[in-house]
Amino acid sequence: MYNLLAYLKHLQGQNEAALECLQQAEELIKKKHAGKEEIRSLVTWGNYAWVYYHMGQLSVAQTYADKVKQVCAKFSNPYSIECPELDSEEGWTQLQCRRNERAKVCFEKALEEKPDSAEFSSGLAIAMYRLDYKPWRQFPANALRQAIELSPENQYIKALLALKLQKINEAEAVQLIEEALVKAPHQTDVLQSAAKFYRKKGNLDKAIECILRALDSTPNNRYLYSQIIRYYKEKVNQVQNTGESEAQGDREKIEELRALITDYKNKVEKMPHFLNAPCDLTEFRKAEECYQRAFSKELPSAEKQQLNTSHGNIKEYERKSEDTTVKNYLESFPKSKKSSERDETSYVAEI
Repeated sequence: MYNLLAYLKHLQGQNEAALECLQQAEELIKKKHAGKEEIRSLVTWGNYAWVYYHMGQLSVAQTYADKVKQVCAKFSNPYSIECPELDSEEGWTQLQCRRNERAKVCFEKALEEKPDSAEFSSGLAIAMYRLDYKPWRQFPANALRQAIELSPENQYIKALLALKLQKINEAEAVQLIEEALVKAPHQTDVLQSAAKFYRKKGNLDKAIECILRALDSTPNNRYLYSQIIRYYKEKVNQVQNTGESEAQGDREKIEELRALITDYKNKVEKMPHFLNAPCDLTEFRKAEECYQRAFSKELPSAEKQQLNTSHGNIKEYERKSEDTTVKNYLESFPKSKKSSERDETSYVAEI
């Protein structure tokens, strides 16, 4: 993800910030892939060359291009190399861009070379989970179970499996989601999945608790704000439909919830570069109106590209079932307070 973030920074003309992202990618590679730094660094070095070239620092750009050439020549031929690690890296990037079918192909190709890789198996399981909303797709429970066997500490995969089992094996699903929350209490994607799980179960209070905990870890996440607004609205309806909403306590609860909804909407509206979630994502008509207003304005090319991408994601989300996990390109960018518990979908951020 740091490489993808570097690309977005470069598009916005922030080349120095792009270089900082690439430095973070290098540091993470050294930490997580000791002994394989060369192979894992090829994309990052290529991106260094690209950014320095556009900064006019041609000698530095050539230095990084030469490093890529030397590694490729060592393994195959200059500037070209085939290896499962690169297939996996492409897979994680495709996942972040919501190109799930392409991501699935990348991970399957990587697993052909290394069938016991926990990383590759987890990527394939996530891709299959996202594709499962299509009725002709094979239910991905087996892929998720295999990923858990290879990577038992991957709590996000456990949460995904819990969601898939919720309607057919609730006891196991509850056990999985509770275990994931205990072992990764601050992991944003686990908390999001748990919130979805408890909402389906009818426990809105628990769902709201999970989203609030996720917001505590990633306070600038627009999607989480849209979710907490949605859940509070559902809570208002729940209280009103109990038949006791005329009671003084219930009236006060409804007013409190409405005040919270307004407060969170105001916070979202004040966020800079308000493109990913200009409206409550559950109100698609209003969201469409907001996007059309944004399209009518003069925007820098980079922001217009991001707006188009975000708009496409919203339209895709509108068509999918509630089981579909919505991810924005920038959703994984904020760092969690518990960096050791970063979600598996942002594994690409660590390549």
